[in-house]
Amino acid sequence: MTTRLTDQPWLTASSTRAVMAALEAVGGPGCARFVGGCVRNALIGEPVADIDIATTLRPDETARAIRAAGLKAVPTGMAHGTVTGVAERRPFEITTLRRDVSTDGRRATVAFTDDWAEDAARRDFRLNALYADPEGQVFDPTGEGVGDARAGRIIFVGDPETRIREDFLRILRFFRFHAWYGQGEPDAAALAACRALATGMTRLSAERVSGELMKLLSAPDPRAAMAAMAEAGVLAQILPEGRLTPLFDAAVGQGADPVVRLMTLLPPDEAVVAGAATRLRFPNTTRDRLAFAASATPAVSLSMSDREARAVLYRHGGQAVSDAVRRRWAETPERSGDARRLLALAEAWTPPRLPVGGRDLARLGVEPGPETGRLLKAFEEGWVADDFPTHGHAKRLTALVSPPRG
Repeated sequence: MTTRLTDQPWLTASSTRAVMAALEAVGGPGCARFVGGCVRNALIGEPVADIDIATTLRPDETARAIRAAGLKAVPTGMAHGTVTGVAERRPFEITTLRRDVSTDGRRATVAFTDDWAEDAARRDFRLNALYADPEGQVFDPTGEGVGDARAGRIIFVGDPETRIREDFLRILRFFRFHAWYGQGEPDAAALAACRALATGMTRLSAERVSGELMKLLSAPDPRAAMAAMAEAGVLAQILPEGRLTPLFDAAVGQGADPVVRLMTLLPPDEAVVAGAATRLRFPNTTRDRLAFAASATPAVSLSMSDREARAVLYRHGGQAVSDAVRRRWAETPERSGDARRLLALAEAWTPPRLPVGGRDLARLGVEPGPETGRLLKAFEEGWVADDFPTHGHAKRLTALVSPPRG
């Protein structure tokens, strides 16, 4: 039975047509097909973001074909067969059909081929080893990819252990794809292979591991996949500080922020969080959010009044307090009303700037030096405690400099 993609604007877009026509002008009809995620997602009615193309053309031929059509060609990975074609400002990753010559669990040495079945055999999961021609006709070399995509089965191409030994990141990709596309129980053979080879992930770069983890945590509902990952010993391998508890389930129910979900896997301990963030080399923005939230959490209570919350917001910042509130909310889901109140306050309230400075003290006769810092700190503490009054600053400062006697 022939499967065909229908009602796909990206398939008929002028930019897509231009790239495919450029390749076929050199390689002839059938030299290029769409591959992977765009085909999979089109089959199951999910949005298509990136459009990848596989071709029998060699990389240098691909680049020449794209440029001959007046389009832009970027040599993004020529050694591995990849050229990025750009049409109407849209990128298309175009890769020559390949087969693995050797692998070491992190990277592969490849040879180019004209055999579509060989190219499919080196891919990770059967639902990713799908191709489609410019008219939308789907090619399924494994014979199971279309069925897997529609049924939500994440099954390795061929032997799971062989696929994982080629690239140990495929362990995390298995759980990530199950979180995004899987239905029902994870494939037993795949789980067994992931469990048996989990220690191989120590060969991977921290950036690849953390990037894959965050993609997993971004899934609409990653709870089942995370539970399977923890049971297989994979979570402990990549995040030994992490624990899968009801906090994580509650955080998923709050929203889709992957950083908040990650926070609930870790204790609110600055040193522990810093160690994990450094080891996995999270981006600076993620690392800082984790650290600031861990610092703010001890100061945050869902029973805080608005006045008390403003003081915490002033000291820790809106993002850190919002993250800490979400953690407290996960700990006590029944306090959702208080949590939402504090989250609204954190979003709406802008902490004011300290209304006095060293010049004000100098006018009162205080020489620049340690005493200036001590007096400003004392002023700030009283000003925050009084809920940031907007007047009476001179009187308060004068009283600190020359306290009344008696």
